[in-house]
Amino acid sequence: MPRDRSTKRVYVWVAAVTLPLLAAREGPLGLSLASSAFRAGDAIPAMHTCDGSDRSPPLAWSGVPPHTAAFALIVGDPDAPGGTWVHWVLYDLPAGTTALTADVPKVDRPPALGGAAQGRNDFRTVGYGGPCPPPGPAHHYSFRLYALGTTLGLAPGATKADLERAMAGRVLDRAELVGTYARAR
Repeated sequence: MPRDRSTKRVYVWVAAVTLPLLAAREGPLGLSLASSAFRAGDAIPAMHTCDGSDRSPPLAWSGVPPHTAAFALIVGDPDAPGGTWVHWVLYDLPAGTTALTADVPKVDRPPALGGAAQGRNDFRTVGYGGPCPPPGPAHHYSFRLYALGTTLGLAPGATKADLERAMAGRVLDRAELVGTYARAR
C-alpha cells in the first residue's frame, strides 16, 4: 500500500526531533581538557606555582576533532591587577599528542614534544611560569587548548598575541580547564 506525503512528513519530523535527543544522551562531544593534579575549579597544588617548584602540571585531552594538524596551549590569569597575565604559550604540538607530562622543560623546543615550540610568557621567559598572584583572594588560571587545522610554523619565543594572530581562522575546537590559586604571604 503506498504511503502518502503526510506519513513521510511525520517520519521526517520524528527523526528530526529524536536523533538530537539521542545524541545528547551520549554525553558532551568535542575537545576536553583535564589534569591529574587538580580538578576544574579546584586549587592548583603549590608544586605547580612560584611557591613550589614551579613545574607545569600534567594535562590530558580527548575528543580531538577530525583533521586536527596541531595543538596550541595558552595559560593565563585574567584576575591579574594589570589585565590577563600570560603564564605559558606552547604551540605546534603534533596532532597525535594527547597529553603533557608534568614539568615540561623550559626550553624553546622541548625534546619530547615532537618539534613543538614554546613562547614567551609575561615573566619574560620561555616555557611555563606558574601561578604567583599577590596576596589576597584566589586568582583563576585558564588553561586553553586549541585544536588547529594546520601547524603554524612560528619560531620559538612567540607571544600570546603572535600566537592568536597565527591561529585566526584555523581553530577547529577549543577546551578550557580553570584552576585557582591564592597566596597567604
